[in-house]
Amino acid sequence: MTKINNNIVEQIEESISFIRTKTDLIPQVAIIMGTGLGKLTNAIDIELEIDYKDIPHFPESTVESHAGKLIFGEIEGKKVVAMQGRFHYYEGYSMQQITFPVRVMKYLGADNIIISNACGCLNPQWRKGRIMLIEDHINLLGDNPLIGVNDERMGPRFVDMCEPYSKNLIAIAEKVALQNSIPLYKGVYAAMTGPSLETRAEYRFLRTIGADVIGMSTIPENIVAVQMGMKVLGLSVMTDECMPDALQPVDIKEILDCAALAEPDLVKLTKGVIKEL
Repeated sequence: MTKINNNIVEQIEESISFIRTKTDLIPQVAIIMGTGLGKLTNAIDIELEIDYKDIPHFPESTVESHAGKLIFGEIEGKKVVAMQGRFHYYEGYSMQQITFPVRVMKYLGADNIIISNACGCLNPQWRKGRIMLIEDHINLLGDNPLIGVNDERMGPRFVDMCEPYSKNLIAIAEKVALQNSIPLYKGVYAAMTGPSLETRAEYRFLRTIGADVIGMSTIPENIVAVQMGMKVLGLSVMTDECMPDALQPVDIKEILDCAALAEPDLVKLTKGVIKEL
C-alpha cells in the first residue's frame, strides 16, 4: 500500500519557503493546464515562472506538451498560480506525488482551482473539439491519494464527495459560456490509468456505467482539493471520439491538434470565470 509521507506538511513548507524567496504573490485561483492546453499561459500577465525541477519535492513532468513550470501572475485582475503541465499515474508517480502541487497551491493561498484536461468523448450525441463541464466523476484509477497515514492538517480522513465540483463555479461557467456563445456540455468524467487507450469493450463498459468522457488525470487532484476545502471547476476538452462501433485509431498529434482548436474557447471561458469570482 502506498502511504502518504509522514513529513508531508514539512515538505510543503519547504516548497513554500523556496517559492517565497521568488515571489510574495498570494493567488486567489489555482489552475492546472491539461494536455495540449498550455497556451492558456498567454492569458496570464506573468510575474514569475519557476521550473518544477527547481522546487523542493516537486515531481518533474515527463509527458509531451507538458512544459513543467509553475507560473505566477494575473488574469482579469485576479492573482493566479498555474501549473503548465501536470503529473499522471502512468508516469510512475504515486498519488501523493501527483497531488503534492495542489497542496502547495492551497498553502500559497488559493481557495479556488480550475482543473483542465484533454479527454475522449463517450457520449454519442457529442463531438470532439468541444468543452465539457465536469459535474461528477468515476474513479477507475485503482488508487486514491488519501490512502495511507492521514495528517489532519491536510483535512479530514473521510472526505465527503457529494459535491466534488462546485455547483457555484459550474453556474458561473455556464453563464460565461452563454454570454460568449461557447458550446458547452455538462457530464461525468471517468479516469483510467493509461497510458494505453481503451478497448472497444472498455468504451462500452464506461458508457454503460454512466461516463460521458474518459481521461487519465484530474480525479486525484480533485480529491485532494476537496479534502483541503478548495472549490473545484473541472473543464474537459474532448479531443477524440470513442464510439465502439465506429472506432478509429488516434495518435497524440491528432489529440494535440484537436486540443489546440478548442483552446481559444477554453481560454475565453477560463478568463470569464476568473473575472466573475
